Amino acid sequence: MRSRYRFPLVFLSSLTIVGLVAGCASAPATVEVVAGGSPDADAVALPEGASDEEVDAAVASALAQLPDLAQEALDTAGIPGLAIGVVHGGETVYAEGFGVKNIETDAPIDAQTVFQLASLSKPISATVVAKAITAGAITWQTPVQSELDGFELSDPYVTENATVGDFFSHRSGLATGAGDDLEDLGFDRQYILDHMYLQPLTAFRAEYHYSNYGITIGAEAAASAMGMTWEDTAQTYLYEPLGMDSTSSRYEDFLAEADRADLHAMVDGEFTPLYERNPEEQSPAGGVSSNVEDLGTWMNLVLSEGEFQGDTYIDSSALLAATTGQMVSGHPGTAAGRTGMYGFGFQVGSQPGGRASISHSGAFVLGAGTSFRMIPSLDLGIVVLTNGAPVGAAEAVTSSFLDLVQFGYETRDWFADYAGALGVYLAPAGDLAGETRPTDAAAPGDYAEYVGTYESDYYGTLSVTATDDGSTLMGALGPDGQYEFVLSPWDGDEYSFIPTGENAPEGSLSSAEFTRSEGQVNAVTLDFFNSQGLGTWERVTP
Repeated sequence: MRSRYRFPLVFLSSLTIVGLVAGCASAPATVEVVAGGSPDADAVALPEGASDEEVDAAVASALAQLPDLAQEALDTAGIPGLAIGVVHGGETVYAEGFGVKNIETDAPIDAQTVFQLASLSKPISATVVAKAITAGAITWQTPVQSELDGFELSDPYVTENATVGDFFSHRSGLATGAGDDLEDLGFDRQYILDHMYLQPLTAFRAEYHYSNYGITIGAEAAASAMGMTWEDTAQTYLYEPLGMDSTSSRYEDFLAEADRADLHAMVDGEFTPLYERNPEEQSPAGGVSSNVEDLGTWMNLVLSEGEFQGDTYIDSSALLAATTGQMVSGHPGTAAGRTGMYGFGFQVGSQPGGRASISHSGAFVLGAGTSFRMIPSLDLGIVVLTNGAPVGAAEAVTSSFLDLVQFGYETRDWFADYAGALGVYLAPAGDLAGETRPTDAAAPGDYAEYVGTYESDYYGTLSVTATDDGSTLMGALGPDGQYEFVLSPWDGDEYSFIPTGENAPEGSLSSAEFTRSEGQVNAVTLDFFNSQGLGTWERVTP
């Protein structure tokens, strides 16, 4: 067979001479690779070396720099406060608080301060499900319909076949945000789950779409199999046995905590304690509250592959399924990039040195940012909880610390990188955000033309009323009409309104487009609620 290389003989001779000369020089520097149990677990050694003692020294060196990283988070990101917990070798080796619980009281944060975890709840809930699997009540492959009476999605095949694992890996076909809109309006968990059948679906098991209520559906199936509520399941099978006394899946328990951190939203570039966030309807996905001490116990359970106090508490195979890739969650932008993966409730990835990592972040626009990351090959985990809107501070501290352990320096300006990446969370929503009313806008009709009751199968009743003095048009949504907003003239039959809640950052502005039939107003579409084509209400009474 002919060679692909056709160099002239004289060039080959020169190459040989160069090779001989190079052979006389000193050998090039090498990089130590630590061999794992199999080639897929091999990784670059730490700068200090590969022995247990050398790894311990690297961790100790990074721990000594954590106070500086915490101060950088306070100074650079401007967050009110944070708490950091680190586990290594089966022990909690660091647990400290920094900053304040509330900028108006200046009460200091400590290691016992309880925070709302937001989506860091998901891997904790996956751990609860792994315990239910250990108990023999369910599997990751159990169809949720077998446990949830009346469960239905828009596709009969998906309804019958979607499993607990499908929902915990965001591959059910439910769109990102499905159900979150109903929660913002004040509907309870049962109403939200009962109306998932109206949500359009993407390709089943073919696309990743992050879904709070997908996780909630999977968790509810597990709780049903255990014969109790989700909140009781988590308390009985994880928090109590592990002594996680400051952890709960109930919002009322968070409010009852004297030592708790208040949420701080971002308003005009400043963190301000304006809101409360009750995530109970999506508790499995975003409703856990805890502190770094309790989360250290949980991280050690995961890192020990389900062992607690020397005994097997959770079957390692049930936990391994959760902490290894089940679904592609992110495709790289270039061939040099790494593919993102999601397990069951856990984000799965790799570090620059090749070590596998498991992680998750949490974010409440109303005022919380959280993050954890574990590196099983180092028996190491870090969790960072903050009481400020998601600006990347928690993720930056986590990544910087792990850089220091693995490489001896911070490989990037993580604070700047994450601030840019997470900026989308604080970007105003709605089709009119950043717009001003047209100068040549058409006049609206008389308010009486719009007043009436409008209905949607998904959202329920929209009441449009005029104030007693007739000066303002109002809208009201939700089970008790508690989601109220002013409808302001924009352009003819198009009005504007300011959406509120977790999914509406400061500056959000949406259109409300009234339509007519034979001259009479017969429907209205609220753009903010129309991402899945469900945001049109039909008029039923004048």
